[in-house]
Amino acid sequence: MVTRALVTGTPLTFDVEAGATLVSLVPTQLRRLDARAFRTIVLGGAAPPEDRPANCVVTYGMTETGSGVVYDGVPLAGVQVRAIDGELHVRGPMLLRGYRDGSDPKDRAGWLPTGDAGAVDADGRVHVDGRIADVIVSGGEKVWPDPVERVLRRLPGVADVAVAARPDAEWGERVVAWIVPEGAPPTLEEARDAVKAQLAPWCAPKELVIVDDLPRTALGKVRRRDLRSRG
Repeated sequence: MVTRALVTGTPLTFDVEAGATLVSLVPTQLRRLDARAFRTIVLGGAAPPEDRPANCVVTYGMTETGSGVVYDGVPLAGVQVRAIDGELHVRGPMLLRGYRDGSDPKDRAGWLPTGDAGAVDADGRVHVDGRIADVIVSGGEKVWPDPVERVLRRLPGVADVAVAARPDAEWGERVVAWIVPEGAPPTLEEARDAVKAQLAPWCAPKELVIVDDLPRTALGKVRRRDLRSRG
């Protein structure tokens, strides 16, 4: 945000009540603000909500790319994105030179494996599925947390939700939903029925954990690794 302001000569404030018309948010922040107060919202850091406002532009990037490099599926000029075996790779002049320990994650041709699953369609538009490490493999079937979370978030009594894996002796991993309740939370049966009505049956959670809050990074991303110790 600071770099954008310097390059464009746009005044910068960290007070959203100070009359800003352009803002950069993560989905958690978006849910707490009135999107109509802004001309344009750059949204990143996590999967966008299904009902994202029309003035939201979804960005994709990471620390190694110097922030967002793909906007609403379209790479910036000079940025190349490809998919190799389902993993997104990025190349361009904005990439890091290396890490502080001296290592360089890029290959000899300058491509950075992102650790994100996705695809690039025939028109060059980038589609991001999520972090490869977040995939739950239950009974040999792959389950992406984001679609399950979207279904559960629409249920009455759910203020927030995160889905991750726990070890399971029979299935290898089982799908678990951590729910922050708002009033009476759904039962496990209600949650399973809702998921199975919209997704494959193996996506339905086998366990619900009721928590007061979800562990998040400073940018609002859920720390799925920390979920297992909750409940």
